[in-house]
Amino acid sequence: MSSAALTDTGFLGLQKIHANTQMPKKKSKKHPLSKEEKKQNKKLSGERVLNEHVIGMVKRFKIVSDRYRNRRKRFALRFNLIAGIYNFELN
Repeated sequence: MSSAALTDTGFLGLQKIHANTQMPKKKSKKHPLSKEEKKQNKKLSGERVLNEHVIGMVKRFKIVSDRYRNRRKRFALRFNLIAGIYNFELN
């Protein structure tokens, strides 16, 4: 069973590597999007937005956006603590 990769258009080459990749359609001047394609893009972005919010929150703690300069043994512990803080804020 393969998992689906929900990506944005920044990962165009991923479809060659991962067969089950879902990516929004791009429009051009000559080929505008149909209503069905726009609807599909909106659905896909609605599924991705939750993950994007979590990634943005983790980046605010600077644990993945900057170089981690502490002991590697404690990286997982600190990352799990940040995830716990985020989950606590959700409630």
